[in-house]
Amino acid sequence: MSTLVLVLVLLPLLGAAVSGALVKSERDHLASVTGFVVALVELVGVAVVFAMFDPAAPTRFQGELSVSWIPAFGVSFSLGLDGIALAMIGLLAVLVPIVIAYTAFTRAAERFPDGPRGEPRGAGGFVALMLALQGVLVALFAATDVFLFYVMFEVMLVPMYFIIGRFGGARRQYAAVKFFLYSFLGGLIMLGSVIGIYVASGTRLGQATFDWAELQRLAAQLPLSTQIYLFLGFFAAFAIKAPLVPLHTWLPDAGAQAPIGGGVILVGVLDKVGVFGFLRYCLPLFPLASQTLAPLVLVLSVIGVLYGALLAAMQTDMKRFVSYTSIAHFGFIGLGIFAFSQQSVAGSALYMVNHGISTAMLFLVVGMLAARGGSSRIADYGGVGRIAPVLSGLFLLAGLTTLSLPGTNSFVSEFLVLLGSWPREPVYTVIATVGIIFAALYVLWVYQRTMTGPLRGEAVVGGGPGAAAKAALAGGPGFADVLDPPDGTTTAKARFGDLTGREIGVLAPLVLLVFLLGFFPQPLLDVINPAVTATMSEVGVPDPVGPNGVAR
Repeated sequence: MSTLVLVLVLLPLLGAAVSGALVKSERDHLASVTGFVVALVELVGVAVVFAMFDPAAPTRFQGELSVSWIPAFGVSFSLGLDGIALAMIGLLAVLVPIVIAYTAFTRAAERFPDGPRGEPRGAGGFVALMLALQGVLVALFAATDVFLFYVMFEVMLVPMYFIIGRFGGARRQYAAVKFFLYSFLGGLIMLGSVIGIYVASGTRLGQATFDWAELQRLAAQLPLSTQIYLFLGFFAAFAIKAPLVPLHTWLPDAGAQAPIGGGVILVGVLDKVGVFGFLRYCLPLFPLASQTLAPLVLVLSVIGVLYGALLAAMQTDMKRFVSYTSIAHFGFIGLGIFAFSQQSVAGSALYMVNHGISTAMLFLVVGMLAARGGSSRIADYGGVGRIAPVLSGLFLLAGLTTLSLPGTNSFVSEFLVLLGSWPREPVYTVIATVGIIFAALYVLWVYQRTMTGPLRGEAVVGGGPGAAAKAALAGGPGFADVLDPPDGTTTAKARFGDLTGREIGVLAPLVLLVFLLGFFPQPLLDVINPAVTATMSEVGVPDPVGPNGVAR
């Protein structure tokens, strides 16, 4: 398996190089096709690793590989997979070919703005950057050397910076720079802790190391004060990336300005690096500090649940709306992790995957809607269900997964988080539960405004902003007639159009996963649970929930 894990890192990077070379030789479509094929091969490789992965294995990591990288400092290119890392790599492997297919091969394929000198920006360059980002993220999730993790943590900013800054919306440069600076600053703070734990390992273990297993063994020897300082360095970087309130402000701007495909990976996978870092580094390496500072994280998490929900309800742009819903959901994930129970932590790990699926579907549907109407503003749409019922139905399904309707994938993970958090943190759990009510309000409110009622909005009926009101004031046709003339539905339907077969094909895998993980989550939980159990053991906090699911 170790060779296959290395292939999963190198294959997307090789695909990125080939796609980039084809773009440079002005064969953009071939670059996109090549990238899509590489992404499918990567998906098959990940499926094989899933089949080979043994949840009952006695070791924490499987498929381990280590090659000396910087011998003078004991740095190795070390890879290994536990269940949580494999789940995130699997999510990435599913989303990347979907994003490439959406961007390059559907009617909703984005027409990227031309560059400052008028040079066209085709999908091939986007595909090359996406594959490069995939390779870096696979290495990051699989890293078992702390320094390697830090390097990948910083390197992943580069392709995403160019995805936003080169292919994004009107304010793409501002959003890309803000994203980069926030994340880079967090990485520099983490670097201080990486150096600190390296020095501490030399003092306590007799030989300085970046090896994760050795550093986890060091945790029992570090005093609380030292753990707190080191924990805060890692936590700052992960809280920015997660993002936890008040370090979240980069996400709405980046999510709104990123191209739809970039937004899917940004909100679906890349910001999961933060909560992955909590589970892989903060809890096992600094268990005493994690317990001491847990109340702080819990407060920030429940604030994020409520604040993200309220801000989502106030948005006028659908892409910013999706970004704020993600901030609210990350509050649930943070609550589950720092409630320190097997159920809540497993729920959070599962939530990372399910949120990526739900958000990806919502982002893609928003992109398909915006491709037809030329706008992502909520006010520019109304009555879309009358002219695009399939699009409307899938928009509703994506919204229902976001609010964790029973039977959808997100329900299981959210239920586990709340059930597992209640025995130890009942107050925070009750407060977070209010966020579920808010989620129903903001999701259904956006759906009602855009999909139901008569045809309305500039993106649907045309005529420019305020055309209906001006006509009514001028004594022309009545307001209702302008918004929904007798033949307006037929005209708008012909111009607007419902989803094409290719677009439905892009969304079909996500729809399948929504229901598959909604009714049969156990296979994925079986992969995740051993890593969760190991993490709980490393933290050293007794599980408040007994084996029968009842509080002790």
